Amino acid sequence: MRTLLSAAALTSLVLAAPALAQTQTQTVTDATGDFLSGYTGPKLADLDVTSFSVSYDSAAQLFTLGTTFAGAITPGTPGFYVYGVNTGAGAIRPFGGIGQGNVIFDQAIVVQKNGTGTIGGTALDSNWIAIAGNILTVKVPLSLLPSTGFAPERYGFNLWPRSGGGNAGISDFAPENATLAAAVPEPATWGMLVIGAGLAGGALRYRRRRTTLAFG
Repeated sequence: MRTLLSAAALTSLVLAAPALAQTQTQTVTDATGDFLSGYTGPKLADLDVTSFSVSYDSAAQLFTLGTTFAGAITPGTPGFYVYGVNTGAGAIRPFGGIGQGNVIFDQAIVVQKNGTGTIGGTALDSNWIAIAGNILTVKVPLSLLPSTGFAPERYGFNLWPRSGGGNAGISDFAPENATLAAAVPEPATWGMLVIGAGLAGGALRYRRRRTTLAFG
């Protein structure tokens, strides 16, 4: 009985894994006080990123962008936040001159310190943006970020706070010289899990058969 339950539990775990993977999250941390060397704006704590995460819920078709800063977000002080998104085209590459050539995007989400935001000319619902102390959370429906080649889980995101125009107005990048995606396991990974479960189940059945022969 114990052998049969072990095999069943293993099979259930593998079969449930794709459902558990409906929401995927990736997070990067960023050093405190690492303002860009060419940044000429005020070095405010709420323009200094300390962590950035990207989550995608495939069932709800919803992205969640989470950011923490070195200090509480203060409306009325200089600065705002830009999230660049590469949905597949990756046509905009403006930061090579400041060592950030791998930050590429084809859409931009702009969020103000007062909790308002836009994607292009479209205003974000105020309920999608939440500010709590040094934490900024932005929810974006997939419908506002249509694909230009990538699956949604593979969209690349980068955040750069800025206090003004031009590269000299950018205080930080997260991640540095890269983009972040809420990646899911490749189909080949699921295949390996299923094969592994099959082999483990076969081994358990073989062990049970040997036990039966020994005591039968």
